Amino acid sequence: MSDWNPSLYMQYGAERSRPAAELLTRVQPATVTCAIDLGCGPGNSTALLQHRWPAASITGVDTSQAMLDEARKALPQCHFVQADIRQFQPITAPDVIYANASLQWIPDHYTLFPHLVSLLKNEGFLAVQMPDNWLEPSHVLMREVAFEQDYPNRGRDPLPGVHAYYDILSEAGCDVDIWRTTYYHKMRSHQAIIDWVSATGLRPWLQDLNEHEQQRYLMRYHQLLQEQYPLQEDGQILLAFPRLFIVAQRKF
Repeated sequence: MSDWNPSLYMQYGAERSRPAAELLTRVQPATVTCAIDLGCGPGNSTALLQHRWPAASITGVDTSQAMLDEARKALPQCHFVQADIRQFQPITAPDVIYANASLQWIPDHYTLFPHLVSLLKNEGFLAVQMPDNWLEPSHVLMREVAFEQDYPNRGRDPLPGVHAYYDILSEAGCDVDIWRTTYYHKMRSHQAIIDWVSATGLRPWLQDLNEHEQQRYLMRYHQLLQEQYPLQEDGQILLAFPRLFIVAQRKF
């Protein structure tokens, strides 16, 4: 897959950073000397950690070189590592592992989440936010268009669900706080929805298509979006975007 596009991703920087900030308000450790941002992207979420704990050692982890280049320019005081989240091993056990809109891309959360908990200090926090929009029209239509046009399924799997995450993390020795919030983002057009998802969820569907196939796919996707997302009285479109939040504190 081609590298991530930081500029495209940050076209909706305020909307993407809002859940990151709201997740952070629910993390209340006594002290923080070390925090890890998994899937840090261009550093918008890492900046929140650095502002919250300015004296702490803050490390951002991402697989994308383009994203890391942007993060390093924006936050020279933080440390950034190019690594797969599943293989990353912090030098010091962190007080906080923070993952904003990144873990949904990684399979097998039944293994991943206990592994992340095991990296924490005792009483440390795992704080996670993930898009939970697998059943939203924006993402259902990606699968429908691929099926119609006989393209392979490239989308991510649905999240295991609230009850599964509670059991996974409880059994890993954590006190678990879990909630779900649906944001309604104002979009100026149906093309704006495509611009939004092109930076994230739509990327896998287009990665192996040639230019003609991409245009064909996007034309049909745009048509179906128009059917599913009506205009408001003022001409705006409301894009429902559910997100799952988890804060787990390691107790043993």
